[in-house]
Amino acid sequence: MAAKASLFFSPSECFLTTRFCKLFPTTQKPSFPSPSSSSITLTNVLNADAVYTKLPPRLRNARQEQERDAISLLNERIRREHAKRDHSPLRPAMDSEEADKYIQLVKEQQQRGLQKLKSDRARQGAPHDAAQPTFSYKVDPYTLRSGDYVVHRKVGIGRFVGIKFDVPKDSKEPIEYVFIEYADGMAKLPVKQASRLLYRYNLPNETKRPRTLSKLSDTSAWERRRMKGKVAVQKMVVDLMELYLHRLKQKRPPYPKTPAMAEFASQFPFEPTPDQKQAFSDVERDLTESENPMDRLICGDVGFGKTEVALRAIFCVVSAGKQAMVLAPTIVLAKQHFDVISERFSRYPNIRVGLLSRFQTKSEKEEYLSMIKDGRVDIIVGTHSLLGNRVEYNNLGLLVVDEEQRFGVKQKERIASFKTSVDVLTLSATPIPRTLYLALTGFRDASLISTPPPERVPIRTHLSAYSKDKVISAIKHELDRGGRVFYVLPRIKGLEDVMEFLELAFPHVEIAIAHGKQYSKQLEETMERFARGDIRILICTNIVESGLDIQNANTIIIQDVQQFGLAQLYQLRGRVGRADKEAHAHLFYPDKSLLSDHALERLAALEECCELGQGFQLAERDMAIRGFGNIFGEQQTGDVGNVGIDLFFEMLFESLSKVDEHRVISVPYPAMELDININPHLPSEYINHLENPMQIINSAEKAAEKDIFNLMQFTENLRRQYGKEPYSMEILLKKLYVRRMAADLGISSIYASGKMVGMKTNMSKKVFKLITDSATSDIHQNSLIFEDGQIKAELLLELPKEQLLNWIFQCLAELYSSLPTLIKY
Repeated sequence: MAAKASLFFSPSECFLTTRFCKLFPTTQKPSFPSPSSSSITLTNVLNADAVYTKLPPRLRNARQEQERDAISLLNERIRREHAKRDHSPLRPAMDSEEADKYIQLVKEQQQRGLQKLKSDRARQGAPHDAAQPTFSYKVDPYTLRSGDYVVHRKVGIGRFVGIKFDVPKDSKEPIEYVFIEYADGMAKLPVKQASRLLYRYNLPNETKRPRTLSKLSDTSAWERRRMKGKVAVQKMVVDLMELYLHRLKQKRPPYPKTPAMAEFASQFPFEPTPDQKQAFSDVERDLTESENPMDRLICGDVGFGKTEVALRAIFCVVSAGKQAMVLAPTIVLAKQHFDVISERFSRYPNIRVGLLSRFQTKSEKEEYLSMIKDGRVDIIVGTHSLLGNRVEYNNLGLLVVDEEQRFGVKQKERIASFKTSVDVLTLSATPIPRTLYLALTGFRDASLISTPPPERVPIRTHLSAYSKDKVISAIKHELDRGGRVFYVLPRIKGLEDVMEFLELAFPHVEIAIAHGKQYSKQLEETMERFARGDIRILICTNIVESGLDIQNANTIIIQDVQQFGLAQLYQLRGRVGRADKEAHAHLFYPDKSLLSDHALERLAALEECCELGQGFQLAERDMAIRGFGNIFGEQQTGDVGNVGIDLFFEMLFESLSKVDEHRVISVPYPAMELDININPHLPSEYINHLENPMQIINSAEKAAEKDIFNLMQFTENLRRQYGKEPYSMEILLKKLYVRRMAADLGISSIYASGKMVGMKTNMSKKVFKLITDSATSDIHQNSLIFEDGQIKAELLLELPKEQLLNWIFQCLAELYSSLPTLIKY
């Protein structure tokens, strides 16, 4: 038995220590002996007076005014956690046997993801370690520079000083040591050991300086920080897992495989690359063989043929009488998709294609909305307006999302809500890191198109300080070979100045400006004239980042590159190089001394990835150096700051690969036995105050049997209607809460024997450790042990029944707060 725990107790709170025990009772409540029962006996509850009416007014008022009691605090915490995690509608329940089947599917997916990782690493020449198949974010000590911040998994955050030879105590041969400075001294560890335990300390913003360095003499503070990060990771994994399980549970009939699909595919004018053929096959299998809605990522560099994959999926779905929605981040890209789709489907007069955009008049929009609702449009193309509440689909079957990372948080949540009911195909050259990570770990299907078309030539990337002479030289080179030029700035302000400068330098060349604030017709006309070649130089914002496919535009100039994100720069660079001519991307920064380390690292990564087909690897790199708020949402940013991005992601990978171990299986509420001999008696004054006391008590039991939220709603409604309940009613409610929380945690029985409290449970020892590790109170962490399928706590005193129930309530409330870290099927 573990060290004994002792108790400080008051009716609303209890505190455990491990060395001694004192009892500080407040007003003593009488106990009413009655037969042991885990259900509420109505006659016992209603047929006697309690001391409620005899309490001094001062104590009665104090108790009634204490609105933030233990039950209220628990309700608030559960609601807060639920609101933080769940923006989607409540997901239907899933029984244990069904969950087993789906979790096994997830494990198979993960194995495929790991195999993909290993094969990718093998292609990149990474050494294969059979003993460690998982992906690692650990840092190579030789790549560190003096002053870099690092994280030692067991010690914490320090500052790298350097690598030097030193002689170990038990040897005469000097070996290389890594020297790391901590808050209270210098540490050294052999290079081999450092490569297993060190991570680079990256933060999700420009500054990489941690709040404080860790202490060698006290690792407990670091352990708390690491555990906080681990719990945050586990909550995220559970959210992903539950969404994935829910999607697997959704069913739709497979689409028919028809000869018309092969005929449509034969109209593709190019010879598909091997990767394209695989992507075609993957999507066709998802649609025609699987009963689960598709959620596939097509990751391919610009111009590698992602659109054709989407067109074939659209044809399959629309031929079966369903609607397809094509979602693009900008109207420029939406218009191009509309043109491509309209041309490709022109041979099929029965398939109607529509474009919903801000370029249309109000009456045109209303007409389109009516057509979408009535099913008179089969393929709908547009921007985020397609996600609005006013758009009602007649029979939506497929959602195609182009460049998901360009959408805002609310739009991404709306896209996610579609994923449980319709087939979803996401196209991206640089997927958001979250998408990438799910693809790698098998939570999401991904098809990679990394082989370029045969005629494609790599884009030459030039990164240098801005000068007018360099700009003029680059533009002149392109114009002399008959090409066109993109000139991109980060903001609308400054476009006119560049226009003035270029008109002086190239007086006989047609130049135009394009940005998102222009009148719709003007913007559309400008884009079409540039595509035709009437305009030779287009000065613009990043509105051209996605989609523009202009064969003869083979030079792009990007000014003030430090103001662009890495994914943006990669996409902008992809606007050129669509033909067989060598393309050039000139990236200009104002002065290197003005650039942050963050910006310099982004640009260096872009230059390194100048080969074709590097978008996927670029996104992997981008994951560690780009704003973390775009990945998992702002609320996780603080948790990452505790340990740094690299260790955070490695913990995420570990947690994803062990997701089946972090599962709690609830027990039916009626089967949960609370073997505590306590049945409170309500005061007659309160009974007379209630309209129908027996019905209210029955309703309380029924609410508890449904779920915790129904019980919370019942309690809050009771207090709203009748005010704060007397202490005996509070005890009665706590019994219901205890049984409800215990059932949800997989606890089938709670009993007390002398000073021992025992809880019989179906949870594993690993789940128990995860729960106690994530508990916010050290008190319960230190007092509970797990042995022989039971959670146990030994107190130094045998407590009165009411006080014992209060302790159990507080204990379970603490354990219950860990439920978001567990799969609950």
